[in-house]
Amino acid sequence: METLTFDSDDLAVTEDFLSRAYAKMRIASGSPGANRARIRRAGIASVSVDELALDFEMSYAVTPLGRICLCTVHEGTVQDHGFQGVEDSFGPGDMVLFAPPDLPYTGRICQARYTITMLDPALLSQVAGGGEGSRPVRLTGHRPRSAAAARQLHRTIAHLRDTVLADPETADQPLIAATAAQHLAASVLAAFPNTALDEPADERADARPAVLRRALGYIDDHADRPITVADIAAAAHVTVRALQYAFRRHLDTTPLAQLRRVRLAHAHHDLVAADPGEGATVTEIAARWGFHHPGRFASLYRDTYRRAPHETLAGG
Repeated sequence: METLTFDSDDLAVTEDFLSRAYAKMRIASGSPGANRARIRRAGIASVSVDELALDFEMSYAVTPLGRICLCTVHEGTVQDHGFQGVEDSFGPGDMVLFAPPDLPYTGRICQARYTITMLDPALLSQVAGGGEGSRPVRLTGHRPRSAAAARQLHRTIAHLRDTVLADPETADQPLIAATAAQHLAASVLAAFPNTALDEPADERADARPAVLRRALGYIDDHADRPITVADIAAAAHVTVRALQYAFRRHLDTTPLAQLRRVRLAHAHHDLVAADPGEGATVTEIAARWGFHHPGRFASLYRDTYRRAPHETLAGG
């Protein structure tokens, strides 16, 4: 897990820090007096969430970040923000894509408190890609599809920040980290226009039981690893969309829901076999199988097995 903090009112020091933490940039102050900037980051390998507060007006010119960079404004405004083909301003409650990963951007942050969420662009293709040789998935708009989509993404980011990244032991669990990153990427794709969901596809192709046998076998054999929907589709020799159609048509579920079901079954088996007298805990076993929120794990477990997980662990 990666963490960093920054607090300075020296503009040159702030510019140097921002250039190292994000991408090479030039900044300038439009406010007289102090120019205090405060930044706090928590992140894992492919995603990070930064909380920033600027007590002054700061103009910026930033080189390409190479990452998906989402901005959520809590206080203040961002004015005259622009990149190739886009000019916009936004304020409290707004969530936007700062720019495509390969484009520079400019603008002014006016005494604002905001959140920056960054993720590796490859995550989008891992979650919704069409397999080896397909073009990378890209976001095609800088604002969410709807207010409802933005709210859902807000909730996903808050959960990532407050539950996963708030606890280093949780964030350092490989399955938890991978699942959290995939969940964020899937939420970004659901919220923003993109090439994966907005281009036509023939959903009837390859929706055969053989596809399901290969996919289900792969899930069973790899449930202990941080696999993605794209991995399952590649193992089944179909596109992600064809895989999702097959699961909907024949099983009335999704590949990720099936993966969660299999992991829950493994967690149940481990609870049955574990000895609490030797230090085994529900939280540790749940985290081993990618369930990082104890309350949600307990609820899902009760819905499936009609008892609380601690009762199974105790052998009651």
